[in-house]
Amino acid sequence: MSSTVRGGARGPGYASTQAPVRTQHRGTPTRSEESTTVTHPFLDLAPLTAAHFAAIEKRVAGLLATEQDVVITQGEALLPLEGCIRGGARPGSTALNVVTGPYGQTFGNWLRDCGANVVDLAVPFHTAVTAVQVARALAEHPEIDFVSLVHAEAATGNTNPVAEIGEVVRSHGALFMLDAVASVGAEPLLPDVWGVDLCVIGAQKAMGGPAGVSAVSVSGRAWERIAANPQAPRRSYLSLLDWKERWIDGGRRALLHAPAQLEMLALEACVERIEAEGLDALMARHASAAAATRAGAVALGGGLSPYVHEAKDAAPVATTLRAPAGVDASELVARALAADPSLPLIAGGGALSKEMIRVNHYGVDATRGAVRSSLAALGSALADAGRQVDFEAARKAVSEAWPSE
Repeated sequence: MSSTVRGGARGPGYASTQAPVRTQHRGTPTRSEESTTVTHPFLDLAPLTAAHFAAIEKRVAGLLATEQDVVITQGEALLPLEGCIRGGARPGSTALNVVTGPYGQTFGNWLRDCGANVVDLAVPFHTAVTAVQVARALAEHPEIDFVSLVHAEAATGNTNPVAEIGEVVRSHGALFMLDAVASVGAEPLLPDVWGVDLCVIGAQKAMGGPAGVSAVSVSGRAWERIAANPQAPRRSYLSLLDWKERWIDGGRRALLHAPAQLEMLALEACVERIEAEGLDALMARHASAAAATRAGAVALGGGLSPYVHEAKDAAPVATTLRAPAGVDASELVARALAADPSLPLIAGGGALSKEMIRVNHYGVDATRGAVRSSLAALGSALADAGRQVDFEAARKAVSEAWPSE
């Protein structure tokens, strides 16, 4: 859906339409005046129909290669993540919550708030969980009926082997919820093949889309579990069941509420762009960005080192680096951003802010240019801090890890 825009005195992006307005004076038309009405491409759009909304859902389902129901939720991905947990977890049930980063910690809090008994399987943030560890936890707690896992933790730079873990969870019979917000578009994601019952995605990272809209694929047994849970949200913005009963079962003819139109149109455009590039090409671009960033950071020197120890455990969506001993990561990042605040650099969150640097090479920043510029800025900041760096070695390492076509 588009809006025709003409430039004018207000500059591009605005259109002025002039219409005569007749002014009445003592009942007699005396003159014609001109009034200017200003339109904007973000405003005065035709309503987003239910059919259009459903068509976008279908395209998102195609992106996930899923036959399951896909619900597009009108908010950032924390909305469906919390909805999945509050719908799938019930008082007295036992959940295995895998913690490989801060989002896993958040899920554990939600699960406990729902009255579930929670078994936390926590691993160091510099690594990934293994299917063997998950299998061991399930064997030690056969009562577990819900498993929550983050696929890729952009905040810590690790990614977990979901295909192998899904096989273990499926054999155990537990419901499997996956946070794939950071992984979708950056690495393979196959919820149906992997036995994922609730797969949540967001468009704002590797997909290069908006942050204000998200989606979740829901298996048949997940719907049964939520419907049987008297504590599951109902008539609530957190309710997936409302979408099932009023939208899906109703033939997708009437939306529950006014859709977030701009975000929906941006999501549609985002999926169109992925389709044009090709999902395999998009994932390859992210993998190359990760490999080049890791190799370039090691070659740069100055005391930088990969935060995630093994390359196989490193997420393609973002690379985390450990700051040199005696150097505050947040201060280093601030120096690096001083010349170019647009670089995809950020210090770690919370307790990690002093030791972790994150290069967010996702979406439009999954490019050689973004990787090179980020490493150059970090190198300059390290040099200013008195560290020895090798810019040429870093440039060469990036080129070797991500050769030009």
